[in-house]
Amino acid sequence: MKTVLRNISTLLMAMVVLFSTMSFTVDMHYCGSELVDVAFLKPAKDCGMEMQNDTTSTEKISKSHCCTDEHLVVEGQTELKSSFEKLSFHQQTLLVSYVFSFINVFEGLEENIIPFKNYTPPLLISEIQLENSTFLI
Repeated sequence: MKTVLRNISTLLMAMVVLFSTMSFTVDMHYCGSELVDVAFLKPAKDCGMEMQNDTTSTEKISKSHCCTDEHLVVEGQTELKSSFEKLSFHQQTLLVSYVFSFINVFEGLEENIIPFKNYTPPLLISEIQLENSTFLI
């Protein structure tokens, strides 16, 4: 039981470290107000509706694009080592007491010790609850 719990907690802590340090980007391409493509870790595909500049015309037509690209960048944590000295005294005390109690909770005995194993219960002369009319509800 102790090893299974330890393995599960180790796996959970590794997953927390992995997801807290992982960085990723989400690219979204909108054509007008409609979402056309969403891509993780790579650029989003466009819809092919970009404005073509007319090279024969000397005048440049300035119109607003109907397409927009949005980039959502999620930065992971870069510094993993947090110092124990940066914690306040109360936080250090809480952390030490938690670790100490967590370690001692799962200690088991080699064998179950039953202290009253060799003793017999007293003889029942009468039922005391019925005589005194005291019942637990």
